[in-house]
Amino acid sequence: MDLYPAIDLLGGRVVRLEQGDYGRETRYGDDPVAVARRFEAAGARWIHVVDLDAARSGRAANRDVVHAICRSVTCRVQAGGGVRDAAAAEALIGAGVARVVLGTAAVERPELVDELTLRFPERVAVGLDARGRDVATHGWERATGADLVALAQRFDRPGVGALVVTEIGRDGTLRGPDLDQLAAVLAAVRVPVVASGGVASLDDLRALAMLHVDGRRLAGAVTGRALYENRFTVEEAIAACSQSA
Repeated sequence: MDLYPAIDLLGGRVVRLEQGDYGRETRYGDDPVAVARRFEAAGARWIHVVDLDAARSGRAANRDVVHAICRSVTCRVQAGGGVRDAAAAEALIGAGVARVVLGTAAVERPELVDELTLRFPERVAVGLDARGRDVATHGWERATGADLVALAQRFDRPGVGALVVTEIGRDGTLRGPDLDQLAAVLAAVRVPVVASGGVASLDDLRALAMLHVDGRRLAGAVTGRALYENRFTVEEAIAACSQSA
C-alpha cells in the first residue's frame, strides 16, 4: 500500500479542513513547494494535492501552485479539486500531474470519466467523498443522495486509475479511518482503491494496509494532519504502509 502525503491548498497556503468545513481551517505553511520537496526527500512515491478553492468554486485558483509542485519533484503527483471539464484535466496532465482526480464532475457527468479514461488511461481517478454512504460534491457542501458503493461500481472499469474514497466525517479529525466503509467498496470493485480521512497514527496505517476483502487490498492511503502535527514521520508512515497480514 502506497502512502499519499497530502497537500491541501487554500489561498496558496497549505491547510487542513476539519470534516470539509471551510470555516474550520488550520494553516500549516505558506510554501507548498517546500512541503512537497520534504515529502519526496523522505521517500514518498506519491503526493496528493487538492485545490480546495477550486473544489468549492470550480475555478482553478491554485493551479500555478500545482504546476510548481510538479516541476519541483520527481515523484508522482495526484491532483484534484475543481476539475469540472476535460480542459481542466488536460491542463493538469500537461503540467505533469500523474493522475487527475475528478469528484463533482464524475458524479454529475460520469460520461466525462469515460471520455478521459479513453484518452488518458490510468491517469484519471474518481474521488468519492461521502458521509457514510451518502456522496457529497462541490467541496463536500452538497449532499447528492447517491450511494457510495453504487457509484464505485459505476466507475469500476478499465482505464480508471483509482477510486479515492474519503469519509468526510473523519477527514481532518484524527479519529481513525472508517474500515467498514472501505471494506464495502473493496468488496464491490476491482479498480484500485485509495483511502482518505481520519488517519491519526501508525496503527491506523497498519490497519489500512492489512485490510483485505476476498484477497483485495487497498492501493494507498492519504494522510495529512497527522504528518503536519508530527504524530509520525513520512519514513515511519511508509514502513507502516508496507505491513501485511
